[in-house]
Amino acid sequence: MRYHNITKADMLNGEGLRVVLWVSGCSHACNGCHNQITWKATDGLIFDSSAKQEIFEQLENTWCSGLTLSGGDPLFIPNREEIAKLVKEVKEKYPHKTIWCYTGYTFEELMEQEKEDKNLQTILQNIDVLLDGRFILKLANEKIHYVGSENQRIIDVKETLKKKKIKLYIDNSSLFEKKEVVES
Repeated sequence: MRYHNITKADMLNGEGLRVVLWVSGCSHACNGCHNQITWKATDGLIFDSSAKQEIFEQLENTWCSGLTLSGGDPLFIPNREEIAKLVKEVKEKYPHKTIWCYTGYTFEELMEQEKEDKNLQTILQNIDVLLDGRFILKLANEKIHYVGSENQRIIDVKETLKKKKIKLYIDNSSLFEKKEVVES
């Protein structure tokens, strides 16, 4: 797996001050994506033990609320093995820190894939919040929290898995007018 950056003390990509890992690789190629530089899986730096140590050093800080995985797409299939190892280790070492994960996949798509993907199972068991769905430029809204377009959801993964029904962690729907958009 490769990555582009590790951001420290970030407050835009999840609650509190967080460390953010910006991974390389995305197959969604959403029109209007704010981070197209991360799409190519072969770009960036190799995610190695020193990069992981940099993340752990930030998680040691009492002010650090947790880890956010972004990119690219952390759940891009070639990233899943490394992401699974990372989230499992973070949860073991820092059980009180939260893990937020952005992805262009919907939760429903992941549930279908998860049946055949042990790495994805490990990821979903260890993350706390999933920000799902492709960015849709026609639904872009700067008023909503943590995501870019109105179709994207902020899901409480633990509650969703427990109840077998989508449970939103943050519901942005009061900040926009519902409208139907057919993506071309």
